[in-house]
Amino acid sequence: MPAWVEIILRSLGALAALLVFTRILGKKQISQLTYFEYIVGITLGGLAGVISTDVEAHYPLGLLAMFVWFIVPLGLSFLALKSIRLRRWMEGTSRVVIQDGKVLEGNLRKERMTAEELMEHLRVRDVFRIADVEMAMLESTGELSVLRKRDKQTVTPSDLGMKLPREQEPKMVIIDGKIMDEPLANMGLSREWLKEELAKAGVTAENVFLAQVDAYRQLYVDLYDDKIETKLPQTKSLLYTSLKKIQADLELFALSTRDSAAKTMYNDNAKKLERIIRELKPALGG
Repeated sequence: MPAWVEIILRSLGALAALLVFTRILGKKQISQLTYFEYIVGITLGGLAGVISTDVEAHYPLGLLAMFVWFIVPLGLSFLALKSIRLRRWMEGTSRVVIQDGKVLEGNLRKERMTAEELMEHLRVRDVFRIADVEMAMLESTGELSVLRKRDKQTVTPSDLGMKLPREQEPKMVIIDGKIMDEPLANMGLSREWLKEELAKAGVTAENVFLAQVDAYRQLYVDLYDDKIETKLPQTKSLLYTSLKKIQADLELFALSTRDSAAKTMYNDNAKKLERIIRELKPALGG
């Protein structure tokens, strides 16, 4: 057998084995790695490279070595699920490096991390002042988890007492100019509805690179030609505007009528509608 053919066959076999082993070991092998996972990944890759190109090496023994480096970590990972001590030994532990806005230099030295590296990690988390940090912890994966001080945290709708509706994932209804029937059906929509919305924007499905529909049935369109601007109807903003107009009309009717009963009815309904609009405002984007 020619050497180049043997190398191709060896490489395909090593690649197949590597893919199977990595798949079984789990997604952690392609995410942030711990020390142990890093060593296993590097070794498996190195063994695959050696047995692929070294035609003088005994191929089955190379696969056996890869299998050993696969089965031992797999067995240890199952044991680690039941043993906290083993899990900490294999994956390491997290360490606090900032507490109450003060850097813990001793812990920083234990992690072999410099002040410059610490600041770089903080800047990635959009933190530029150490004094703004309540606590920062260096995880076993090397990532820095940061908890800002209470008065430095981003204000959320719940902090303001606002209730937001449950957000649903937008569905892709057009990809590469082709209409996706299944996502449309899952949202209770049809091709006719989609074509009507596209017609309002003055485009056809064939000109659309991708299109999304959100939970409020608002359509977002990206065209192949980025120079063309589309003006899609904004359902939420139109609804908000309509509700505000109705409220204003009720208040106007209350001012213009001389009938006391009608005036009371108009004012009461205007106030009810105002409360409804206030509750819906976060969802409607008004």
